[in-house]
Amino acid sequence: MESPWNPTGEVSALDHSGDLVTLVEGSTFCLSDRAGDIKGGTQGLFFLEARLLSRFVLLLDGDLSQCLAVAQDAAYAAAFVTRGKPANGAADSDLLVLRRRYVGQGLREDLELRNAGRRETRVRVDLLVRADFAHVFEVKQDRLSGAPDGPPDDAAVVDGDSLLLVESGHERRRTVRLKFTGAPVLSADRATWQVTLAPGARWRGCISVSVAVESGPVPARYTCDASVEESLPAQRLHMWRVTAARIETDDFHQRRTLDRTVADLGSLRIFDSDHPDFPVVAAGSPWYMTLFGRDSLLTGWMALLIDPDLAFGSLETLARLQGTRVDPTNDEQPGRILHEVRTSSPPDLSMAQSDLYYGSIDATPLFVMLLAEVHRWGLYPDRVRALLPAADRAINWMHTYGDRDGDGYLEYERSSPNGLLNQGWKDSADGVTFADGRMPAPPIALCEVQGYAYAAYLGRAELADAYGEPEVARDCRARAGALRAAFNRDFWLPGAGYYALALDGAKRPVDALASNMGHCLWTGIVDVEHAAAVADHLMSPEMFSGWGVRTLATTMSAYNPLSYHNGSVWPHDSAIAVAGLARYGFMPQAQRVAKAIALAADSFGGRLPELFAGLASDELSVPVSYPSSCSPQAWAAAAPLLILRSLLKLDPDLPHGRLHLAPALPRGSGRLTVHGMRMSSARVDVIVAQGHAVVSGLPDGVDLLPARLDR
Repeated sequence: MESPWNPTGEVSALDHSGDLVTLVEGSTFCLSDRAGDIKGGTQGLFFLEARLLSRFVLLLDGDLSQCLAVAQDAAYAAAFVTRGKPANGAADSDLLVLRRRYVGQGLREDLELRNAGRRETRVRVDLLVRADFAHVFEVKQDRLSGAPDGPPDDAAVVDGDSLLLVESGHERRRTVRLKFTGAPVLSADRATWQVTLAPGARWRGCISVSVAVESGPVPARYTCDASVEESLPAQRLHMWRVTAARIETDDFHQRRTLDRTVADLGSLRIFDSDHPDFPVVAAGSPWYMTLFGRDSLLTGWMALLIDPDLAFGSLETLARLQGTRVDPTNDEQPGRILHEVRTSSPPDLSMAQSDLYYGSIDATPLFVMLLAEVHRWGLYPDRVRALLPAADRAINWMHTYGDRDGDGYLEYERSSPNGLLNQGWKDSADGVTFADGRMPAPPIALCEVQGYAYAAYLGRAELADAYGEPEVARDCRARAGALRAAFNRDFWLPGAGYYALALDGAKRPVDALASNMGHCLWTGIVDVEHAAAVADHLMSPEMFSGWGVRTLATTMSAYNPLSYHNGSVWPHDSAIAVAGLARYGFMPQAQRVAKAIALAADSFGGRLPELFAGLASDELSVPVSYPSSCSPQAWAAAAPLLILRSLLKLDPDLPHGRLHLAPALPRGSGRLTVHGMRMSSARVDVIVAQGHAVVSGLPDGVDLLPARLDR
């Protein structure tokens, strides 16, 4: 994903080589090395889109400690186990160090030193601190350009048992307070303890980091005098684990990936104080810890299996922030769903106090699609009804502003100088090209966006049926039918046997072979007679890497396996392809892609990154990291849930008293159980073993039926 607040168009920078440890809670994140040290570069403690700590380095008698292990039991917490430098050339060190760190609107670190030897040990402990208050995108650009660590900072000010790091020369003045226990000596850039340890003895200290803005202090998630277990992040994570559906499987690797999915989605949630019951999900760490319309809607759809509140939180929040006027400076238009929220206010304040950018062609139809899907699960009927006016405003935007020339297609063209050149999910500047590598002239009508529009019209028609609006239902079905017919006429390339990536401003097909047509399968806009050819192309050696579906075929001129959108593999993109293949009944192909993503997830320790390189599995035995990939990232984290739902062929239609289910898990999957899926007011369990499913807890009047294929 890209942001107009990053006008260079550079993509995010995060090292997946294993050298960085990422902690995240809401819109706070911390990047450090494996010893727990923050040394500049891309490392730091980030909050309110600023780097609050650019240095946080522990020295033992002037030396760095050596990492032994990192334990991360929650996305917001980690324990770094290190040791001191061996003395006098000895092979081992008697000094063991534990740094237990918790992030969330600041940071707390519990520091413990242990003398494992048989002699008394004396050690000088220094904690070096610095804050440069660099904006998150300045940090990203410095990393990519090799520039220094950002703007210069002022020395810290000693204030009793605290150090104050004060931002200067900025309209939003911020102050970082580091408070210490253990009575260290404080100076301009460090805290120093002199520690003496008898054999077997332990010493403990605590450091808390909090921030204040012009409007006052931001409430710290953790303080040194309060239990971490009673902190808000711990309580929220506990409630998330208790209330979310639970997935159990005999497959260790799948279980690890799904456990990571649940933990990461829980940690990426952002709570709006005006509406705390329905959080939204941040797009991804480290650089996109904010609400993105497209990302939150797709993630909400994928996460319905475990927690529909993520979907409904996104719907209600995006409806409140829906466009109301024409403003070319941020691409706002009446009824348009935003692309991105940017805020320097504390995230527990109202998102209405934020900067909004609306340059997305697909978030608006995705909004209507997701509202209809929530309805199919029988959830929140009164609140769904209350969002119908927002859905109608979205539909009106689609054919008033989204369709620029009245031909029925949604299309985009950049209207603001700082806006995005491409406004679909492949939103990098070179994300849409012809087969020969040329850039199409706008306005551009993307193939998958027409699928979203088709599904949005049908979804609004279903809602109209349910809520007594027959004229709306007829109009939306007519629009859907006309769009599907036109799409299969204008986008299909009969000589090539696949759908064009897009139509350019002259209505010429942009003939690149790309993964976007997998989204077209998912939405059902593909005519049945073309579906097999689409499936064959998605599974061809040019498109399928063995780790997933490439964004662009190897035969295209713009193909680059290390590019952001032109040959890489995005887990969410492959998950949508799995859903599309399953929708049209291509289960062996869906299983093959699912297995590939599962193998990739296992290679990444169970946490799927935003994307990885498109190099083939028959070339290398591991997927190749993309060095600027976000992780954790919302729709990558949620991708295994959509894949699982697709292989279960789970298709709720509670308004019509139906639940379609026909498990097609790969051989060797073992027993799988989904406990507590929320459908209507019920909690539904599904147990699958040896290809057979047992369902319990269905609401009264709901029948269990076999899977249905696309009509």
